[in-house]
Amino acid sequence: MRKHRGLKRYYKNLAIENDLDKATWLDFDNPETWFDNWHLHFDWKGYGNDSFKRRKPHLDKLFRHFDLLVDKTKKLKTDFQLYSILLDFDSYSDALFLHTPNPNNSQFPFKISDLQLTTTLTNKQLNDYINNLDGYEKLYGRADEAFCLIFKKNVGQPF
Repeated sequence: MRKHRGLKRYYKNLAIENDLDKATWLDFDNPETWFDNWHLHFDWKGYGNDSFKRRKPHLDKLFRHFDLLVDKTKKLKTDFQLYSILLDFDSYSDALFLHTPNPNNSQFPFKISDLQLTTTLTNKQLNDYINNLDGYEKLYGRADEAFCLIFKKNVGQPF
C-alpha cells in the first residue's frame, strides 16, 4: 500500500476551502442560467472508503457547500432541485446536485422511484451522521448499493 503524502494539509484544506469560489462560471444572477444535474464530488480519491473517520470531513464539506448553495439558489428565477446522494460504502460517489429545467430536455423535476423514509443504509456510522443532520429531508433507496437522498426542506421540488 502506497503512503499518501500531505494528508494533514489535505484534511485541513477540506475544512476551509470553498469550491464554489473556484467555479467562477456559476452565475446565479443571470435569468438564463440552467443546470442539468450539475454536481460536485468531494472525495475524488475515495479516502473515505477506508474508514468513516476519513469520510466524515468530506461529508462535512459536502454539507457546508449544500448550505452555501441554498443561499445562492435564492437568486434563481426558476424552479430547481438541490439535493445530495450519499452511497452506503462509496465515499467517492457522494455528490451534491443542482438541477433546473434545461435545454438538454433532461427530466425535470428529476425523479427517483421507490424512495422511502426508513433507512436502507447498512453503514451504521453513515446512518448516524445522517440522523444528526437537522433541517434536511432524508429519503432512502437501493440501487446497486443502498443510498440516501437528502434535500433541503422548502428548496426546489420534492422527489
